[in-house]
Amino acid sequence: MTARRSPVRLFVAVLSAVALLQAVPAARAAEPRHDVITWGASADRVGEGVADRGYRLVVRTSVGGSDLRIRLTNAFGDRPVTFDSVYAGVRQQGAALVPGSNRRLSFGGADSVTIPAGGTALSDALPGSLPAATDLAVSLHSPDAAGPASGHGMAMQTSYIAQGDHTAEESAERWTGAIGSWFYLDAVSVRANASTGAVVALGDSITDGWQSTSDLDRRWPDYLARRLQQAKTPIKGVANEGISGNKVLADGAGQSALNRLQRDVLSHPGVRTVFLFEGVNDIKAHTGVTAQDLIAGYREIVRRVHAAGQCVVGATVAPFKGWSEWDPAAESVRQEVNAFIRTGGEFDAVTDFDRILRSPYDPERILPFFDGGDHLHPNDKGMQAMADAVDLMALDCP
Repeated sequence: MTARRSPVRLFVAVLSAVALLQAVPAARAAEPRHDVITWGASADRVGEGVADRGYRLVVRTSVGGSDLRIRLTNAFGDRPVTFDSVYAGVRQQGAALVPGSNRRLSFGGADSVTIPAGGTALSDALPGSLPAATDLAVSLHSPDAAGPASGHGMAMQTSYIAQGDHTAEESAERWTGAIGSWFYLDAVSVRANASTGAVVALGDSITDGWQSTSDLDRRWPDYLARRLQQAKTPIKGVANEGISGNKVLADGAGQSALNRLQRDVLSHPGVRTVFLFEGVNDIKAHTGVTAQDLIAGYREIVRRVHAAGQCVVGATVAPFKGWSEWDPAAESVRQEVNAFIRTGGEFDAVTDFDRILRSPYDPERILPFFDGGDHLHPNDKGMQAMADAVDLMALDCP
């Protein structure tokens, strides 16, 4: 039995459902408030759309607040896609929802929305409050989905599918298919106190959570979110914008960090700081990318983030000796890039993931205690060590 199915977690879910249905107190509603992202996942191509299919997508909130909104994406579609029924509720267990928590979302006052190819759609605010650390289930149905579907491939979280429109049903009876991707949903936000902010983790498969335990929220940004909830800091929101295989400079596994920066980071509400942890895929691909090429890419990201009024924390590239693409030439580039990150003065703060994860006996390798088994991706313990290394005060950037 997993931690998500324990009586304590179940009790918390029931309380969350009650909170979701509560109105915001008048005194609290009078406080200055703004929208803050509470969950995010980078969009990419995730196979083909299927008409008359329902998706029940399970996501974990970070910051709590009121007036839930979701963003649906058709960023990689080649034709419009219609969603005629979209609901949000609190997940109880599996595909089952806490009774009374499932509520319909609207878009511009309508129950349905058609998103053009390449576009996104933001829902209307759903009145009521939503606590932090809630398993939110977004259920959506499309009568006409076809062509390339947009979503996030490696969710490290089980979601569910059904044939036909069963979005309003809180029972799991019709939601019999299990999937490991999030389809069409790429962001969830809430309204919080105006001082509350969020951090966006822009990264690759390590940030995406590969080699962490599925369905237990053990990616390093998840551990960071839990630390932030307990800390005396206004930074409470965390959006994980990692894509497995992603690069800073070149498209491939998703658009490059440079090309997706606006959609996956700068477009989100309430973002105070961007946490940049990318570069190993550029280095190990042996495409001729030099340290100076990668540094130029970092500088461009920093410039654009600063122009948007946000700050950037840079993280050093972690060791990967033992991975099939490692060689001394790639290691030399990694060392030069890390020297720039540490001492170049471009970033508002630096987190030294290389120092945290490397073995003291062979600093070109990840410490075996943190190694997920492939000598590149950390395990759960490594993910937690990464999150613990982040200076929380550095994320509260003025």
